[in-house]
Amino acid sequence: MNATVPGRDGRPRCRWCAAAPEFFDYHDREWGFPVVDDIRLFEKLCLESFQSGLSWRTILAKRENFRAAFAGFDFRKVARFDERDVTRLLEDSGIVRHRGKIEAVINNARRACELADDEGSLAAFLWRFEPTDDGARPQSRSTSPASEALSKELRKRGWKFVGPTTVYAFMQAMGLVNDHAEECVMRNEVERARAALSLPT
Repeated sequence: MNATVPGRDGRPRCRWCAAAPEFFDYHDREWGFPVVDDIRLFEKLCLESFQSGLSWRTILAKRENFRAAFAGFDFRKVARFDERDVTRLLEDSGIVRHRGKIEAVINNARRACELADDEGSLAAFLWRFEPTDDGARPQSRSTSPASEALSKELRKRGWKFVGPTTVYAFMQAMGLVNDHAEECVMRNEVERARAALSLPT
């Protein structure tokens, strides 16, 4: 099967873009470009946990609602949420109303505060798990040794809903791996952005 589909400009994009029109912009502007901003990293971990069992299209369509509901995913603010906030969120039709996932975001915000205090930043910790090239073909798997290692470490630190598949999707989206198809027009752009990145320490 061809790994790409033509974009609006006729140039090849990763095949998954064909699943929804809005995926092309997300693919070209965000997916795979390296991120070192703690808030965006935390947001993506949360949104990937909400996606579990659902489609990314559902989550992407509700992303602004999630941001409004969860204080812009500022984890130091979310860490102060209490049971009243859980009740509020369970009544919010603009997000995915799943008690376990809502409570996991609040728990993970508290763990994120601890991790940032211990490690200097979320980015400094998360980017230590950037894998070396192990020769796997792009988009040929749903987990990796690096995602399994990061998932294990997060869970050891008390995080929830961060299994290896969720973590691998996070790593793909946040640029810890460049998983664009070999023929995709964005692959080289992402690789240039990764090469220019100043990694947090």
